[in-house]
Amino acid sequence: MKQLYPFMLAGTGSDVGKSVVAAAFCRILKQDGYTPAPFKAQNMALNSYATPEGFEIGRAQAVQAEAAQVPCHTDMNPLLLKPTGDMKSQVVLHGKPIGNRSAKEYYRNEGHDFLRAEVYAAFDRLQARYQPIVMEGAGSISEINLRHRDLVNMPMAIHAGAHVILVADIDRGGVFASLYGSVMLLTPEERKHLSGIIINKFRGDISLFQSGIQKIEELCGVPVLGVIPYYQGIDIEAEDSVILDEKTKTASQDSKINVAVVLLRHMANFTDFSALANDNRVHQYYTDKPEELAKADIIVIPGSKNTIHDMSLLRSKGLASEIMKQYHAGKQVVGICGGYQMMGCTIADPMQQEGDIPMIDGLGILPTDTILQGDKVTRQVQFEFSLSTDKSQNYCAGYEIHQGETTRRDFSTSDSVSFEWLNTLSDGTKEGLGIPHRCMGSYIHGLLDNTVVIDYLLAPYSNLLQENNLPKEDYQTYKSRQYDALAQHVRNHVDIDKLYSIISNPVD
Repeated sequence: MKQLYPFMLAGTGSDVGKSVVAAAFCRILKQDGYTPAPFKAQNMALNSYATPEGFEIGRAQAVQAEAAQVPCHTDMNPLLLKPTGDMKSQVVLHGKPIGNRSAKEYYRNEGHDFLRAEVYAAFDRLQARYQPIVMEGAGSISEINLRHRDLVNMPMAIHAGAHVILVADIDRGGVFASLYGSVMLLTPEERKHLSGIIINKFRGDISLFQSGIQKIEELCGVPVLGVIPYYQGIDIEAEDSVILDEKTKTASQDSKINVAVVLLRHMANFTDFSALANDNRVHQYYTDKPEELAKADIIVIPGSKNTIHDMSLLRSKGLASEIMKQYHAGKQVVGICGGYQMMGCTIADPMQQEGDIPMIDGLGILPTDTILQGDKVTRQVQFEFSLSTDKSQNYCAGYEIHQGETTRRDFSTSDSVSFEWLNTLSDGTKEGLGIPHRCMGSYIHGLLDNTVVIDYLLAPYSNLLQENNLPKEDYQTYKSRQYDALAQHVRNHVDIDKLYSIISNPVD
């Protein structure tokens, strides 16, 4: 295969679709016989993933690596910022936390050269193993007040010798101004790297926009490689929780199983519920309203980057009492990671890592106590789901990302129903806790990606279903089909030959 040079999908702003377009190109390049890998120097997200080596990266780069069919690695996202509240973020470098910092502390000049050297070195290592590297910028390409501190956009592209493809979201309006302004604010050195433009999220008849394409090329002096319509019917896991604004917020009256995901302020890893939402038997919705929780058949408490604060909010909003009311009425309650911790009796933070509350009572559904201390656990796991009687297809996989240790008080409830271990890890370790078809809590993200777990969870509700509400295919197979569909969608609307022509040559 001929050599291809790295290229960066940069944006006129945040949420223009860079991550999804990057995933599409990872898949296209893989389909065409290359060995691509994604790279984003710095990411800010609560949605993260554990690498095979047991380190933490942004979920978007894990998705892009999956599209490229390569194992994810911390070199693909060497620097991750995870907001914790109070204008602070946990700083994760090469997959391990190095402390919490405010925005002011993070963006001060001291120590920034060190971080720059680390992300540059990560790119260099990645480039030695894969080609081409599909890079992603962050936010706007032209944040001129942050230029001297920027680790992820044009300084990174210059270090990499990367072509830059500017992505604009036409759906939000002002596409001409955002493109022209972005280009005009680049320095002469930066402008050398700008090689193309992609218009994303187009709605309507593209043929009517031909004169617009000509105007953009005349104004910016850069070719428009394509206009990508707003895709429908293609399911790619999103990077940011902003996507939750588009999710259903109410229960359904149809003959489906209503699954309510509690909408937490610091929700982490909302992609834990993507497979469940995709199941034909389920109507999944997100809510922070007690009256909507009351309509659910199953209540799910997700992970949180600030478990104690979110537990406090559950009480102040009346959600905690509603969850308990519905649990005692026979509804199933499921907790993942932080949600698992909230289902217990107490959550203690003796070092006050999450804030100024040293301890808070949990829901008391599970006889557990959690202490938020010690090293952060980040690892991929294989396990057997212990509550299932179907042992023929009981090989499961997921990952853990949590800080804190959860211990059990006893294994019985007041009504003499015994709690059972939820999972048995591949090394024999027992994990999680539950009562069959009543409640279950686990630290394992991706627990609900496994068909055997979903089938077990939904089994008591077969009387609610119509005959055509059948489970879908294996989730991994489903996701692979979605990447292929996304790649074809982008091929249909972007001049791929022109892109190859651009990245076959170094930046002038």
